[in-house]
Amino acid sequence: MEARAKAEEWLQSKIDDDSRSEIEALLNDADSSKLTEAFYKDLEFGTGGLRGIMGVGSNRMNKYTVGMATQGLCNYLKKEKPNRQLSVAIAYDSRNNSSYFAECVASVFSGNGTKVFLFDSLRPTPELSFAIRHLKCDSGVVLTASHNPKEYNGYKAYWDDGSQLIAPHDKNVIDEVKLITGIDEVIWEPNQDLVEYVGQEIDEAYISEVLNQSLTKPDSREDLSVLYSPIHGTGYKMVPKALKEAGFTRVEVLQSQSTPDGNFPTVVYPNPEEKEALSLALNRAEGIGAELVMATDPDADRVGIAVRNLDGQFELLNGNQTAALLMHYLLKRRQANGSSPADAYIAKTIVTTDLIEHMCSNFDVNCYNTLTGFKYIAQVIREKSGEEHFLAGCEESYGYMIGDFVRDKDAVTASFLIAELAAEAKDRGSSVYEELIDIYLTYGYYLEDLVSITRTGKDGIEEIGTMMHGYRTTPPASIANSKVIKIIDYLEQTDRDLISGTTSEVLLPKSNVLQFLTEDGSKISMRPSGTEPKIKFYFSVNAPLSGRAELDAVSNQLKERITDIKRDLDL
Repeated sequence: MEARAKAEEWLQSKIDDDSRSEIEALLNDADSSKLTEAFYKDLEFGTGGLRGIMGVGSNRMNKYTVGMATQGLCNYLKKEKPNRQLSVAIAYDSRNNSSYFAECVASVFSGNGTKVFLFDSLRPTPELSFAIRHLKCDSGVVLTASHNPKEYNGYKAYWDDGSQLIAPHDKNVIDEVKLITGIDEVIWEPNQDLVEYVGQEIDEAYISEVLNQSLTKPDSREDLSVLYSPIHGTGYKMVPKALKEAGFTRVEVLQSQSTPDGNFPTVVYPNPEEKEALSLALNRAEGIGAELVMATDPDADRVGIAVRNLDGQFELLNGNQTAALLMHYLLKRRQANGSSPADAYIAKTIVTTDLIEHMCSNFDVNCYNTLTGFKYIAQVIREKSGEEHFLAGCEESYGYMIGDFVRDKDAVTASFLIAELAAEAKDRGSSVYEELIDIYLTYGYYLEDLVSITRTGKDGIEEIGTMMHGYRTTPPASIANSKVIKIIDYLEQTDRDLISGTTSEVLLPKSNVLQFLTEDGSKISMRPSGTEPKIKFYFSVNAPLSGRAELDAVSNQLKERITDIKRDLDL
């Protein structure tokens, strides 16, 4: 439907006066681009559910798009689970309008006769995942846009196992939403008798499970100096609580970023992947002589860390490095404790460092690769339930999941275990940074990098599509003077070995991802975002490291290789 016609259709619905005035202003504006961006399509579920810029329009996050999505989800639940009292859990983060949207979701669900467990204040996303299973709910929703800029908000829908929706549920929910022909078909009037506010009891049960993931009780818990920042988000509630109950007594919360605030006033982007987001934390950490810096994103499902290097200076670790440290700590400690089952496995995403796979092989633990998104790691847990024992999951974008009591990435548990591994290393006279070097000495130096390109609006999405089409139809023969020997196309589900000339099937769901593997061991992956007009290029290179004295030389060599790859791809 044309954007103007869609906007006029909204005007015929029972919308509030403010929304009506905004739509009329868009229709009367000589510049039609804002109208087009607001109404040219409907928000759709991607890898993270609904996510978009807040504002009026079918392509924006607002009461009505949130309500229609909820009505569609509710209708689907009724069809999938008929003749029973349905129940859902709802949580929200510190973003502007998150609490309001959560109330809207609760109103629609309760109005449709569904029991609602609504958190009494903001909570981390992983706690919502935990609550779904703890309360035996049929579904759940968290209102968050994770680490996106302040203009965004989002809606993550979950199934009864605490995992985000995957096929066929995600597509079926979208189909149900599409069956709703107008805003007026949403049941907006709440049934307050069906809404129950929850909080402290869930907190205690969740923290108990977090602490159950502990693998040792290092003496240095009381000596390790930690600086933590929630970056104006939900982590302020749970990360310090977990650390305190675990015996970490020297934890300081960065005061300038401790207050929840959807405007994120002290950062450009509330994303622990961005160096700028940790600048205040690093400055304070230097002032107090901290050994470890941790920062979580607004909904506390991702954590970024900084540790002191061999020169005593803070160095930010990327998501692959932190994943390697966490997975190695789990594997090593479980082997030492004799607590690793014979059927243990770790799961990671296809764009996460292959160093994880190498480590797992050395510990005789299976490693499974999944598409990007923890919902696919959760899917592996479902498929292997009763057959193999899940230890942990990880992804390069600062997401980690330890144990299966949460079925999404969990920065609270990850922060606790990062502190534990740091204290355990300190007990042995080592450090987190030295532990990472030891991993490289054993398995090889793996270096990863990422380029993210954003193209705004409808034209941007089309440009990204053209870009992927070009790589798919005319792939490079060599990259950075190294021959391409394998091309994996997850959309076509083909794995082409260019040396043998054979093609095998990729046994993963279809996804618009391409990977090029080269003769020198480099891997280049490209993946458009499922929720934003953005395309990401992932680079992974590696080389042997025979001694600490070679660290800088090998690091520089690998950095140069990544630079050459970027240049060859015009990035």
